[in-house]
Amino acid sequence: MTSVRIWGPGVGAVVVLVATGVWARGSSAVDAGLWAEIRPAVEARLVAQSAGTGSGESEPALRSRWFCRAEALDLQESGGQVRAGINTLCEEYGEHAGALVLCGGAEIPEVVRLERDPADGGYRIVSEEQAPEDDGYGEWEETHFSHYAASRLDRGMTSTGLRTAARTHFGLSAEAPVRDC
Repeated sequence: MTSVRIWGPGVGAVVVLVATGVWARGSSAVDAGLWAEIRPAVEARLVAQSAGTGSGESEPALRSRWFCRAEALDLQESGGQVRAGINTLCEEYGEHAGALVLCGGAEIPEVVRLERDPADGGYRIVSEEQAPEDDGYGEWEETHFSHYAASRLDRGMTSTGLRTAARTHFGLSAEAPVRDC
């Protein structure tokens, strides 16, 4: 009888901890297969929306182009539609005198909704939301992302992949310096 009084609460505590861990892990998982299906539509829209907005595009001596990537934070699929909480990073790069030139960019959290495109079977974006400019993202993030996803926004995104893609696009070496526009 004594061992039940001693071990009972301990076993109960372990069960609660394991259940909490499973719940927390489940809330942070992103379906990699679904993300692979919707990511091309998301990133193509980012590049299309960025075109024409950069300072490098107005420089005649500078060939420039936008490079964008998105990171899935929350994905929910229901009834043929997908709600994606994402963090996005777009940067405008150009090439001048053998150097990669960074002309501008922004990292912006968004929520996009997608549905299957009957024409090609892929996905297309039907709506998107960003934080109002006066919000500073804080309150908007709290209402549009899970706690786990909002905490991932704080760590930011890296430009390394975008710089590599830009160097390749412009035919520059991996060691080409990066300068400001």
